[in-house]
Amino acid sequence: MSPVPRRRPSTTHAELLRRVRYFRSLPATVLRRLGGQCALRALRAGEVLFEEGRPCHGLFIVAEGTVEVRQTSLRGREQVFHTEGPGAALGEGPLFDRGGYIATAVATEATRVLFLRRADLLDLCRRHPTVALSMLETLARRMRRFAEIVGDLAFRPVPERLARYLSALASSADPGTEVDLELTQAQLAARLGTVRELVSRAFAQLEASGIITRKRARVVIRDPARLAALARGEPMSHATHQRVT
Repeated sequence: MSPVPRRRPSTTHAELLRRVRYFRSLPATVLRRLGGQCALRALRAGEVLFEEGRPCHGLFIVAEGTVEVRQTSLRGREQVFHTEGPGAALGEGPLFDRGGYIATAVATEATRVLFLRRADLLDLCRRHPTVALSMLETLARRMRRFAEIVGDLAFRPVPERLARYLSALASSADPGTEVDLELTQAQLAARLGTVRELVSRAFAQLEASGIITRKRARVVIRDPARLAALARGEPMSHATHQRVT
């Protein structure tokens, strides 16, 4: 069972709240008062912060640690939407439409979060419209990200999704660039919206075509141009033909 939220000095909470994009423009006095309205909750790795479909009673703010937001099908297949660290806020959408959470949030390591009640947050939005506008901006970005996920699942084959993921992680476009995945294939599959077997097959295809080489948890990008072409949606055979000619 989850620990009972604990109270801490409001000045500490105010310092944590200042990290949040929504609240950075607020005066120090407002932040201190807002901090006094927050409760602190500690979670262990793997502990659920909130569950899909459950009622939303307030806003969660990550103070320390990492929280993964995901959905799980009845067959156990996972889709990770996003992962958030310190300064991120979670659960904004249901606060405004009064529906349940659209996904489940799970701590991936020892984590602390602040909790701000819905009534206190809505009162803050009425008094400080810049907070509400900032929240709308974040919700719009997330909606755009969800649309991208839907598009990937509907139109992009797994090798293309994997190419996009690796391209986004690459620190440069130079041949020999190494990418540290820091994920198991099952975890990567959850981010790509597929299953581990298909991720393994996609890796094998990229490696067989000479685009990448794998070294345990590291991926060496041997041909960044072909990887980028595949990430853009060009067929792997076409990307190969371009390189040969």
